Amino acid sequence: MNKMNPRIDGFLRKAKKWRDEFEELRMICLDCGLTEELKWGKPCYRYQESNIVLIHGFKDYCALLFFKGALLKDPSGILIQQTENV
Repeated sequence: MNKMNPRIDGFLRKAKKWRDEFEELRMICLDCGLTEELKWGKPCYRYQESNIVLIHGFKDYCALLFFKGALLKDPSGILIQQTENV
């Protein structure tokens, strides 16, 4: 597991909704060997200087938002396109 960033600890302490889910998603990202940063006010995970995924909470759900997610192969059909333009 990669090193935890204390700025993300602060983000999690302030989270009123989805805190448990955010913490689980964080562990998944760190277990993948990604580097943790706070960008745009959200936990962002990087690999070799490239942004890979952002953790974000919405009213009805929380999600992993993949940069260039349209390029991911999804043979099991588990990924959901957030909107038509994303």
